[in-house]
Amino acid sequence: MIIEMKKGAVTGEIEAVKKRIEELGFSYYVNPGKDVAVIAVLGKNTGECDTQVFEALSGVERVMRIEKPFKLSSRRFKEPNTIITIGDVQIGGQEMVMMAGPCSVESKDQLFSCAELVKNLGYRVLRGGAFKPRTSPFGFQGMKEDGLKILAEARAKTGLLIVTEVMAVEDLPVTAEYADILQIGTRNMQNYPLLAAVGKTQKPVVLKRGFAATMEEWLMAADWILNGGNPNVILCERGIRTFSNCTRFTLDVGIVSVIKHFSHLPIIIDPSHAAGHWQYVSSLARAGIAAGADGLIIEIHPNPQKALSDGAQSLTFSDFTRLSGELKGIASAVDRSI
Repeated sequence: MIIEMKKGAVTGEIEAVKKRIEELGFSYYVNPGKDVAVIAVLGKNTGECDTQVFEALSGVERVMRIEKPFKLSSRRFKEPNTIITIGDVQIGGQEMVMMAGPCSVESKDQLFSCAELVKNLGYRVLRGGAFKPRTSPFGFQGMKEDGLKILAEARAKTGLLIVTEVMAVEDLPVTAEYADILQIGTRNMQNYPLLAAVGKTQKPVVLKRGFAATMEEWLMAADWILNGGNPNVILCERGIRTFSNCTRFTLDVGIVSVIKHFSHLPIIIDPSHAAGHWQYVSSLARAGIAAGADGLIIEIHPNPQKALSDGAQSLTFSDFTRLSGELKGIASAVDRSI
């Protein structure tokens, strides 16, 4: 249930609504808004509560029911697009954001070379995995805190923001210490204790779609983070598992426009994991930009053939540089920049 306050509603009126919500055994989440405050009524059995209970209160403009299972990520709760600001970088605004770097941090030389390329191309976010969730227990598991330290050194050298994955609640404190943006991987999209934990931070979070998740499940996962008090959620479409096996996963490019219809949260595309092979990454990246995504997260490597993880889907520096020029033209065609 959504309670929209009147324009100019005073603090006492908002507090009275919050008190009434608590008296009825529900919880709430307040979106102060620029002109109008909106209050989400949360909890079980809110559908059984008569809207007139709140409509009669002073300062209330209208009360609406949210029929979808996702609440705080819904555009019914917040109409304007969420724009996440990190330093001088905005995600969800007119400028599309490029996040690029290696799948895994392998060495200082490897990461620094990627960081220099990303910076020289005019981008401002470096990706790199320090903790790596691998399907096989025998695969490279990442450099862990040593990898985070190298990422921090690269940031100090280049000024780039750092996005890196957090895998478990116990890894959150050390990861949040180094990262500017936390990433929740596809396997952890429904790891609710982890979602609740990152919700208690104010760090921006890239929430990847589970490879078998519906839109509703994805947005409800976002609600876990938002409900913790962290409004800085960035959705990431990275491909879903279908009957087709011509690519590693099937990029659901249509989800971009669907998300923008139902949710206020920004959405980026990961063409690398969807493609699974470098040869297809560029075309999927172009499709994501054309569809109106708010950015991309792409894997690059100075020598993909020697990469310790996901080398097959990593772009060489020359391929990434070529793609960069192509994407700027497509972004311009849809009245955006990158």
